[in-house]
Amino acid sequence: MSLILLADEVCKASSYFYGFFGAVIALVFAAFGSAYGVAKNGIGICVTGSKKPEQVMKSVIPAIMASIVGIYGLIISIVTATTLGETNYSSYKSFADLAAGISVGLSGIGAGVSLGIVGDAGVRASAQQPRVFTGMLFDLNLCRSTWYLWPHCWVDLNTKNNKREMLCCSLI
Repeated sequence: MSLILLADEVCKASSYFYGFFGAVIALVFAAFGSAYGVAKNGIGICVTGSKKPEQVMKSVIPAIMASIVGIYGLIISIVTATTLGETNYSSYKSFADLAAGISVGLSGIGAGVSLGIVGDAGVRASAQQPRVFTGMLFDLNLCRSTWYLWPHCWVDLNTKNNKREMLCCSLI
């Protein structure tokens, strides 16, 4: 009887809520950051197109970089949601998925906003001085590098074999 109570305590039904919430946070916040970055870059593309129409296609690069942030958020949320079908989904794993979703989502907002601001300013500046374009690409890669750190946090949280997670497997 005590093993059943312990299994219910470790593998609560609310664990699925926290896991799904982590997946949703990763997707929604990364998509919000991506949408903001693309919209902000779109303004710069329109300004550049009115001044120098021949540079419009080159000005699309920051918007493409911003849209990739949303794709990464989608990938992380799909991978997180696929682990929710396990029968031994413990509270530890659910809180790890929630923490990973928060870290991925909030870093997606930060990366999208920074890509939007730098991309907009860089596209407008490259319309006036074409030599600025290379520096803008370098700055965009620095903005994107903040995003690349947090999926590593997600991988670390989801691949650790913790005894609490394994406890649920052994009791059921």
